[in-house]
Amino acid sequence: MLLSTPGLVLHTTPYGESSVVAKVFTRQLGVRSYIIKGVRNGRSRVKQNLMQPLCSVDMVVYCNPKNDLNHVRELTPRHPDYESRPVGNALRFFMTEVLYKAIREEEPMPDLWDYVEETCLRLTAEREAPTGNLPPVFMLEVARHLGIEPLDNHTEREPLFDLQAGRFAATANETTLPPALSAMLHDYLGSPAPESLSYPLAARRALIDALIAYFQLHLSGFRNFRSHEILHTIMR
Repeated sequence: MLLSTPGLVLHTTPYGESSVVAKVFTRQLGVRSYIIKGVRNGRSRVKQNLMQPLCSVDMVVYCNPKNDLNHVRELTPRHPDYESRPVGNALRFFMTEVLYKAIREEEPMPDLWDYVEETCLRLTAEREAPTGNLPPVFMLEVARHLGIEPLDNHTEREPLFDLQAGRFAATANETTLPPALSAMLHDYLGSPAPESLSYPLAARRALIDALIAYFQLHLSGFRNFRSHEILHTIMR
């Protein structure tokens, strides 16, 4: 059976002499793996630049629910190529790694898919817009769609966010964040426009690291996260 669906490329692995196996976050089917023939051959109709992280593509795929690995019949770009910039590329790598390691099930998540594509398009269109808040905002939005969003019960009595419990607590333990970082997380959770919050770079880095630790505690496959190190280096 053939099915048409938009997709966002998450990861590719060489397959045979000229093909790749691509893990794609599809809008219709969730995360699936596909063989894309001949893409590493210079004569292929499918260009290799369509395999870049979070490249948005329209796909016609063979859909056999008994197979873990299906083939792609057609693959075309959904939008013009985005401009390659160090910060934009680092952000895409970061978002890709979050999705690749966070999404395990093959269930469709069209609302999350729409949010990710919209974020990528905005990142391309607003070339001069501030991007420092994107990583924590993105991670919190992904957490919401996956059902692991931190509970924003912050009060004067319970001011410390507990990474393990997923909520704010009254007393400190080995998994609570410091007061200032807890208050910062509360701001991001409660703000109607978290993209506009203004915090020093060091504070934003600390929040990203805390959210990575949070994902690692609540998602079994979220291990060996690396792309934030590149992000920290570029976003000075």
